[in-house]
Amino acid sequence: MVTAGGPSIFKNGKGCGACYQVRCISHGACSGVPVTVVVTDQCPGGPCLSEATHFDLGGKAFGAMAKPGQADNLRSAGRLRVQYNRVPCNWHGLDIAFRVDRGSNPNYLALLIEDEAGDGDLSAVELQQRGGSWAPMQESWGAVWRYNSGSTLQAPISIRLTSGSGKKLVASNVIPSGWQAGRTYRSIVNFQ
Repeated sequence: MVTAGGPSIFKNGKGCGACYQVRCISHGACSGVPVTVVVTDQCPGGPCLSEATHFDLGGKAFGAMAKPGQADNLRSAGRLRVQYNRVPCNWHGLDIAFRVDRGSNPNYLALLIEDEAGDGDLSAVELQQRGGSWAPMQESWGAVWRYNSGSTLQAPISIRLTSGSGKKLVASNVIPSGWQAGRTYRSIVNFQ
């Protein structure tokens, strides 16, 4: 089931999370053509508790599933039945980016991991401070991972990602010395 309104699913070709192709099938305004959406967060309550699968799509994603000229009709439909299929994410040549959360400080680092190609799932994220060993980060919510060091972090910081399928990759020294909360740092790696 899908409902209109959620801001965190369809992100203009950029994003973080798992990719799905969805197409609506239960409304006259549905085109029947699948569109790719990015699922960036879990649905914590409400309809999610009573349905096995529930996508809360933004208005742009709803409009993309509509026949030409029918986007507004589909957006106002409310709940729709959809067919969906998990697909690999492909960010068309973009490398993984790490957006430092605005709440980060010299002792605490939270990262939103964006533009991750492949299966879109991360089973582990680790960081390595300058001269240190790998330390696990904790999943905060969605694609945000955090690390509370208890002391001043020593940059540059490398990030090691493990995908849901077990592939590993390292973004070496991606968080530079003098890093700032709210800034995005792009790596030169991505899952293929």
